[in-house]
Amino acid sequence: MIDRSLSLRLISASTLALAFASPALAQDTVDSSDSEAPGAEQADEGALDVIVVTANRREENLQTVPISAATISADAAQTIFDAGADVTALAARVPGLFVESSNGRAAPRFYIRGLGNTDFDLAASQPVSVVMDEVVLENVTLKSFPIFDVERIEVLRGPQGTLFGRNTPAGIVKIDTTKPGDEFAVRGSASYGSFGSVAIDGGVTVPVLPGMLSVRLSGLWQQRDDWVDNGFTGEEDALGAYSDIAGRAQVLFTPTDRLSILGSYSVRDLDGTSTLFRANILGPGSNDLNENYDRDTVFFDAGAGNQAKYTAEISTVKLDYDFDFATLTSISSWADSEGSSRGDIDGGNLVDGPGFIPFPSDSQDSIVLDQFTQEIRLASASGGPIEWQVGGFYFSSDFDVTTVGFNFPPPVTVNHTNDSWALFGQVTGEVTEALKLTGGLRYTEDEKDFFVRDAADPQARSVSDERISWDLAAFYELSADASLYARVASGFRAPTIQGRDVAFFAAPSVADSEKIMSYEAGLKTELADRRVRFNLAGYYYTIEDPQFSAIGGGGNFVQLVNANKGRGYGFELDSAFQITPDFLVTAGASYNNTKIQDGDLAVGICAQCTVLDPVVDIGGTDRALVDGNPFPNAPEWIADVSARYGIPFGDDGEVFFYTDWTYQGATNFFLYESLEFNADNQIEGGLRIGYAAYDDSVEVAVFARNITDEDNVKGGIDFNNNTGFVNDPRVIGISVRFNY
Repeated sequence: MIDRSLSLRLISASTLALAFASPALAQDTVDSSDSEAPGAEQADEGALDVIVVTANRREENLQTVPISAATISADAAQTIFDAGADVTALAARVPGLFVESSNGRAAPRFYIRGLGNTDFDLAASQPVSVVMDEVVLENVTLKSFPIFDVERIEVLRGPQGTLFGRNTPAGIVKIDTTKPGDEFAVRGSASYGSFGSVAIDGGVTVPVLPGMLSVRLSGLWQQRDDWVDNGFTGEEDALGAYSDIAGRAQVLFTPTDRLSILGSYSVRDLDGTSTLFRANILGPGSNDLNENYDRDTVFFDAGAGNQAKYTAEISTVKLDYDFDFATLTSISSWADSEGSSRGDIDGGNLVDGPGFIPFPSDSQDSIVLDQFTQEIRLASASGGPIEWQVGGFYFSSDFDVTTVGFNFPPPVTVNHTNDSWALFGQVTGEVTEALKLTGGLRYTEDEKDFFVRDAADPQARSVSDERISWDLAAFYELSADASLYARVASGFRAPTIQGRDVAFFAAPSVADSEKIMSYEAGLKTELADRRVRFNLAGYYYTIEDPQFSAIGGGGNFVQLVNANKGRGYGFELDSAFQITPDFLVTAGASYNNTKIQDGDLAVGICAQCTVLDPVVDIGGTDRALVDGNPFPNAPEWIADVSARYGIPFGDDGEVFFYTDWTYQGATNFFLYESLEFNADNQIEGGLRIGYAAYDDSVEVAVFARNITDEDNVKGGIDFNNNTGFVNDPRVIGISVRFNY
């Protein structure tokens, strides 16, 4: 196998060196594709950009796609990650999207329309799929792969089972990176801020043989110094550091006008601090941070520095062959991930807490993963009255997860395998000039196997299912400026096995497939000569056998459960206003109401918090009845707003002011409800002030992330005390960007 660390450093070092050295060599060469925010076509003077999405696996104008979708441009993404943030910074950046993690930068959890999975285990399945360059990143450690050198990020809300398969009943986060092209192009950015925060990334396209062979190298380096003191040991600046390095090499070979071959190799090396749990910072009797909380200090007696070390490698080969009537596409991908996270789970110590800690907890989870995917599809040429595509998909993964308790229990390794295949098709037809119908169908078979390695009792489990997913949509053009659409879609999350509790002498748990039926309708408008965009979608969905993870409680178990039913409804609003050619405002909001519907579902509860649900005794253990509760980590309201104003400065550029803000409303952390383990009314904002050239060739700015230095609780650990974890502090810095 290729040495992953050496490969990463070669790709990253060469990319960043070329990116930052090449501008002087490229003054006369401008890649026009970079003159606008990636993911958008050139706008008319003073009008909004045309947003291009690939929700149907082909490039289309967002305003003509019968689906609730939103995008994050490359520029916006780069601003979000200016201070070295990881993928969880995407939370609330578009309506309906939430992301959080109790595993630091290693294993994010995605939620769309309230559907997600709170399970912290490295084997956890999720109903939100992350797809990068048309390759599904199924495992949570792959979903954390850094986002850099991208064309666009799309968030597709609602079931996507026809074209993207099982485990997409909530939706998809789709990431498309910048590809090699026929013109030399170089893009780079660098920022430095508080706590020694560094974020450097760049991409270089080199046309080796114009029209036939082109290469793009991309690289990323993010790092931060230790900045959190350990009050128990007395060590200052003991925790909080990370170094996250990633690289990507792509080669595009087009030997004929009909055939193109794109090869890609991506690699990552993460060495940092996992989530810092903080003992007894909540309540009691409320969700307010109390006197035990100090952002700059923790009181750890264990966890070995809460270390997190992961590597990942993704290799992909994509072939496209154009027939006269259609394009044949083959995508083969191999991915692997390896690493571990350790933590002082109780967030304190038995000597001075803070607060009451009845027993210590120090554990580490590690993974060794291999994944292979293969997709073949045939898609008709675009532009005709009927467009269609058919294809097949195969997925296989094999991974070990090892749990170590450093005082208790002894190490245990479990193995998970998953094999799935599917056949799918979709057709879109123009019924009239104004009416377009789209229908899709997918047949999937999925099988999972589990066993315990090196154990007298292997406790093997197997689950399987076969399902048909489908969707039907109608799109009606009211006028050149406004359209209506309606969509009905089904989807499912495959059955799941969770075996982490084997390490704590409990049996593995199994959940049956969850099945969703979703209904949505929407309005899409562009008004005032495309200076106003207003997209509104309303939805209602029901779920049979929703999968939930009963996390923590007095036994600190991770148990899969199926509720009888669940339902959700709400709306999503995406809007943009080009008030003047120099003044752009975007705004989004979503409302989401979810409910567990199961009168008999009872789950474990916290040891010290104030439970609001009815509590019953089951087998000598208190359990909470959770019927009627909202889904965990399902914010009721999400909102985002941004504004950019430019003032001409000289003939070639402008001084600009840019600000962006997110709002997260009421959010319950667990299946049961308590006074302590929830959040509400959380706001975070950012600011950039600087100079930008009109041709996007250079930008220099000062910035601040979490500018008001909000202390927002992002989650909790509930099993033996009221432990929580919080957001990143304010970071102030300077950044430079360039494009040639």
